[in-house]
Amino acid sequence: MKRNLRLCSIFFVIVLLFSFISFNVKSAPNEKDITILFTHDMHDHLMPFNIVQNGNIKSVGGYARLQSAINEERKNDSDSLLVDAGDFSMGTLFQTIFGSDAPQLKILGEMGYDVATFGNHEFDFRAEGLADSLNAAKESGNRLPQIVSSNIVFPKDKNGNMSESLTALKKAMEEYGVKEYTILEKKGVKIGIFGLIGKDSASCAPMAGVEFDDTVERAKNVVKILKEKEKADIILCLSHSGLSDKKSESEDEILAKKVPDIDLIISGHSHTKLEKPIIVGKTIIASCGEYCENLGVIRISKEGNKWILRDYKLRQIDETLSEDKHISKVINEYKDIVQKKYLDNFNMKFDEVLASSSFDFIPTSDIGKKHSEEPLGNLISDAYIYAVKKAEGSDYEPVTAALVPSGTIRNSFVKGDITVSDAFNTCSLGIGPDKISGYPLISVYLTGKELKTACEVDASITPLMPSAQLYMSGISYTFNPKRFIFNKVTDAVIIKPDGTLDKIDDNKLYRVVANLYSGQMLSVVGEKSKGILSIIPKTKKGNAVTDFEAQIIYDKSNGKANELKEWLAVAEYLKSFDKINGISQIPQYYSKPQGRKIIDNNSSIMALISKPNNITLTVFGLLLIILVLIIFSATFIIKRKKKNKHKVMLN
Repeated sequence: MKRNLRLCSIFFVIVLLFSFISFNVKSAPNEKDITILFTHDMHDHLMPFNIVQNGNIKSVGGYARLQSAINEERKNDSDSLLVDAGDFSMGTLFQTIFGSDAPQLKILGEMGYDVATFGNHEFDFRAEGLADSLNAAKESGNRLPQIVSSNIVFPKDKNGNMSESLTALKKAMEEYGVKEYTILEKKGVKIGIFGLIGKDSASCAPMAGVEFDDTVERAKNVVKILKEKEKADIILCLSHSGLSDKKSESEDEILAKKVPDIDLIISGHSHTKLEKPIIVGKTIIASCGEYCENLGVIRISKEGNKWILRDYKLRQIDETLSEDKHISKVINEYKDIVQKKYLDNFNMKFDEVLASSSFDFIPTSDIGKKHSEEPLGNLISDAYIYAVKKAEGSDYEPVTAALVPSGTIRNSFVKGDITVSDAFNTCSLGIGPDKISGYPLISVYLTGKELKTACEVDASITPLMPSAQLYMSGISYTFNPKRFIFNKVTDAVIIKPDGTLDKIDDNKLYRVVANLYSGQMLSVVGEKSKGILSIIPKTKKGNAVTDFEAQIIYDKSNGKANELKEWLAVAEYLKSFDKINGISQIPQYYSKPQGRKIIDNNSSIMALISKPNNITLTVFGLLLIILVLIIFSATFIIKRKKKNKHKVMLN
């Protein structure tokens, strides 16, 4: 008995020992393993911010914390490769000094990034803005990451000339040292790295000026060079193309299938957070989410002719990590520059508290995912109207409606204090003709019929394109998602300032406010819907708008004519509420929907076919014609068969 117990004890110890050894083999890097640390879609989130996680408010992100995580990983493997797959800029107040000071590239260099690629948002300030940023970074003399970009094309006019802005960008890229690909050596292993901007990403950069070659064809060419000429052992693609649950739209999975010699794809653009990598053939696809919330860590080693995944993890960047003192100091220096060069123009402070909320708004990652009314969208659209009224003063002409697409809302608010920085982050996109960061608001006029069409765009297009979902002020409408596409809206009315409802006159012109980008997008509704829906933004006189910048609203309240920035409208509105101890309190009104978007899921026959519009009537007409033809054909065939049968009987 004692002998058996002794044997069992020895066996148990051996099992524990082997378990310990196995665990350490998996977690500890081998000398020949290659470690890749990666980020993407950080969008200028240099500083920590709050999110709601598992019902609790948690502080995440921040480059000083990220640096600490990088340092820890490099203690495990000092020869780790550190890369970023694009959209390292645009999203916070630091973007306001993108062209003048290039904090994005300079801080990536400070943190030890080896290679980065462009995302679509690096082109938000157009070609000249990116050129300025590259020049500012290069002229600083700082260590900078190598930039790879493999499918950018500089279009020329019919005379073979490039525009002035594209010429400047091309020169800036050359002087910075942007390459089609680069070769780095780690532990004697040659790693070939190239960068791509995908189809969807390119469509999100309409003001870029440049064009982008097909990613698959370009990748095939570059991979061939890397394999045959450069003799690369590993081929790594920094792809700003993205992933999707719909396999037919998942660009980086398609890339992996069609260019199988790529060993690893770091997938940016879609802000996807992959807890486990996607494996397509021998290609590993990795993605770590957005806004510096995670650091991706991949460890691979070679078996035969194939690189095998040994370890993959996402390290959350949160308060458990200490802040690197040097990077923290650098960030504070950039904060001071933002204050002097940007915020002083608006008499606001970076960390100034604008308001306090007793409730959480929708998590940033969930914005636009559900097709429904959203209180955050209500607040922003209401802010537009409030700010226009304040800016125009005695010259104010009533605004009927304000439109906010979900895709332009970049951040949300959590319970507690809301600062100037928070307000900017929520509506941070774009730049105006004044070359100052932030889209300005514009004023256009739509007929009542077009207002209803805008509701139909939301009802019918949102399921196909969630970023196009519209949140509205001044309009309440009802739609049935089970009805025919482009005929889902069953009712739409105007919400007057006093809260009463008013019928929409199809032929009347109504004043509508949106940001510059959204206003321009209204005019392409006809194109996107193949002419089925049509919205033509107009001037006050009813003429089609040809120059949207001429419709910009200016704030003349301080004696100057400044563009009324979208983010500033939100900031001013947040400050306007009733105050407690001098701090504006967001009303409970914005804690829940207010009947602006009513969903009717009635599936009865009458609910589905009542109130048909011209589109549905046309469909019904076509179906009726098809039905008549079927009946006619069937009748003809039956008669013919009877006739043939009769002939046979006679014979």
